[in-house]
Amino acid sequence: MFNRLRQRSTDEGGFTLIELLVVILIIGILAAIAIPSFLSQKSKATASQAKELARTAETTSETVATDNNGLYTEVSLAHLHEYEPSIVIVATTKEAYLSKAGPLEENQGYEVVAKGTEGATFTVKRNKEGEISRTCTPVKPGTGCPTGTW
Repeated sequence: MFNRLRQRSTDEGGFTLIELLVVILIIGILAAIAIPSFLSQKSKATASQAKELARTAETTSETVATDNNGLYTEVSLAHLHEYEPSIVIVATTKEAYLSKAGPLEENQGYEVVAKGTEGATFTVKRNKEGEISRTCTPVKPGTGCPTGTW
């Protein structure tokens, strides 16, 4: 019986050191390829969040004007947050926030600015003629702002 146990232990084979090193090397190469891709996805996500925040602030500004006889006098960070609690107005490093909101052109227009965590800024302006412009900075691919407008 003792011989059988000894025979079994010599028959069982494991991985050699070379095989383990090759597997670790392959995993390292795959990680080196994948990690930068994941990091760029995070910056795209916060830029999209800032863009959506600017769009939400635009809609909320129109609601504020409706409640104030068509004037944008009451458009401010505090009022927009009061009307729509999902609008973040406190600067954080984890999510996009609305950095500026206010009336323009004798209270007949407005401007709202949302900032992402990676530095992307999305601006929505409405002039007194009702024309809306959407601009963004910095202009570069991967930030949601490839041309300067959105």
